[in-house]
Amino acid sequence: MKVAIVLGTRPEIIKLAPIIKKLGSKKCSVIFTGQHFDYQMGMQFIHQLELPKPNHSLKISKTNPSLQISEIIAKLSKIISREKPDTVIVQGDTNTVLAAGIASLKSNIPISHVEAGLRSYDWRMPEEHNRIAIDHLSELLFAPTNLSKNNLVSEKVHGKIFVTGNTVIDAINQFSSISKKKSKLSVAIDDYVLLTLHRSENVDNKQILSSIIKGIIDSDQDFIFPIHPRTLKRLHDFNLHAKLKKSKNILMLDSIGYFEMLELMKNCQFIMTDSGGIQEEATASSIRKKVIIVRKTTDRPEAVSSGFSEIVGTSYNEILKSLKKTSKNPRVPKKKSPYGKGNSAEIIINHLKKNL
Repeated sequence: MKVAIVLGTRPEIIKLAPIIKKLGSKKCSVIFTGQHFDYQMGMQFIHQLELPKPNHSLKISKTNPSLQISEIIAKLSKIISREKPDTVIVQGDTNTVLAAGIASLKSNIPISHVEAGLRSYDWRMPEEHNRIAIDHLSELLFAPTNLSKNNLVSEKVHGKIFVTGNTVIDAINQFSSISKKKSKLSVAIDDYVLLTLHRSENVDNKQILSSIIKGIIDSDQDFIFPIHPRTLKRLHDFNLHAKLKKSKNILMLDSIGYFEMLELMKNCQFIMTDSGGIQEEATASSIRKKVIIVRKTTDRPEAVSSGFSEIVGTSYNEILKSLKKTSKNPRVPKKKSPYGKGNSAEIIINHLKKNL
């Protein structure tokens, strides 16, 4: 069995790392698109997790989504046609995933989709477009939960569906025990709230981003805020960066590595985020933190129904109300993660062997 694994963003690197490590370099070729254009959001994670150097690294110049996707398709198609893998493995819902799917389909290479079947039913999210398309292009669909499997069944996808858990739990199980030793971040703040924001529907909208920022400043909670490059640009564009800098309760950080993020998650009081991946990570046994979701919908409803997460929207009043309530009781229920035990990579590889 010979596979090609295509990845381009931080979450893809983290969630595909357990599969890459288990397959080994002889059985898989890694293709890195560099979709983020930023070392801190891409290659840093490959180096931190001690993954092999990608066999192919693309130089992508386009930022417009449609142009970026077409550029990746053109460059990937040449590599895939030359390597002729038994399958191309993709993870999640990025532009890289959609481009790799189209390139593979038109090269007659079966597509295997890790983390298939997630749905937010929020068409404002570019990720929703990508994940629906890739699920209908894929031959093998690795759904993390029964709920995501049911989404695929209801849409009548043509590929084979397997419930596998989520490889993000594998990654945390593998790396959380060494993150304290490996982390290069030191902060002298106790009882902080960890804040992350990056979704386009939040950070590209001045009114929404202003509402979120005003809510966290007025809450008087102490925050640690690692800032995504996209978010940083918008904070400057909307004249919000200066307000954050003047505030006494928010520590802003540049983009940080995986080990640093794990330590911040382990040691925080609770988490406020619009990230889907963090909603999953917070359910892991070594983290187990309450998550306030600053979105109107979520594609991780299992975390909400299990009591790990709560959707609060993006309005100033709701954010302020939720922060005050959660600070008084940030505990989560004594339940197992809905995303598996941490053996998802092994389950996925076994299915690949049986079906290729």
